[in-house]
Amino acid sequence: MSKEFDIPDSLKEDNPIPISSAVIDNMIGNIASPIETAAVIKGLNIGFNKDLIAKTDYADNFNTNFHKALGLGMYGCDLGYLNMYGKTSLVIDYISTIRNLADGIQVGQFFDFSTLKRLATNNENIDSLVLISQQSMTRIDTYLRENNRSNLSIVIVAGVWIEGLYITSMVSQESGHKRMREAVGEQKEIINLLMPLLNHYKKDPNMAKLIKDFEGIKVLYHEVKITSEVGEPTAVEENGVLTIKSNDIQTIDISDETLAKIIDKVKEIRLKLLKG
Repeated sequence: MSKEFDIPDSLKEDNPIPISSAVIDNMIGNIASPIETAAVIKGLNIGFNKDLIAKTDYADNFNTNFHKALGLGMYGCDLGYLNMYGKTSLVIDYISTIRNLADGIQVGQFFDFSTLKRLATNNENIDSLVLISQQSMTRIDTYLRENNRSNLSIVIVAGVWIEGLYITSMVSQESGHKRMREAVGEQKEIINLLMPLLNHYKKDPNMAKLIKDFEGIKVLYHEVKITSEVGEPTAVEENGVLTIKSNDIQTIDISDETLAKIIDKVKEIRLKLLKG
């Protein structure tokens, strides 16, 4: 088979040994969810910026299972940003796009489009909109992994990550806020976790291209220094349960030059991915 053709994820004989759910769960647990990213931005009193999210027109460029999964992750991230700011007038367009991409990889039945559309149309409880959006994406991820399609699950994660990094990078550039600068630097640890998972499927030509693109970002993070100072743990009560809270202090050292290079590279790769 020619390398130029999309390799269906259903061709099991060429697929590597599936990655365990525990490994993927660890990866997902370390990547900030779209809601968490948006919550940090909003918590800094930084206003909503429509220009930060990908136009839904780009979805027309996603013609293979691989690219539909990538787009699903990217638009899923944008949906989280929209939900956090309560932009229900824009949400319907994005949930429609996500549903179409999900249908394209046979997981649309797990995306609760009708409920999300009703909540957005009636401008109802934003918390419910956030929760159901997250639950829909979780169901899609679970189904893919349970049906030996972990490769697409990881591609969705990669889409969430690159779009989240783009939004974080642009907000850092525009606001100059120290916390956003640190948020960009923190992604060094995430890309170091993500790359081995992507490399597991490097025989897929689409994945090989994505790996090459992400390597261009990873190499720039070599200049970012992350150090941790162990703090004295304290006992705190949460919901009537005594838990131990770590007070470790993490320091992110990222120069202006390195930050600018990372932002430029992320912008370049994100646009390339959106163009298919």
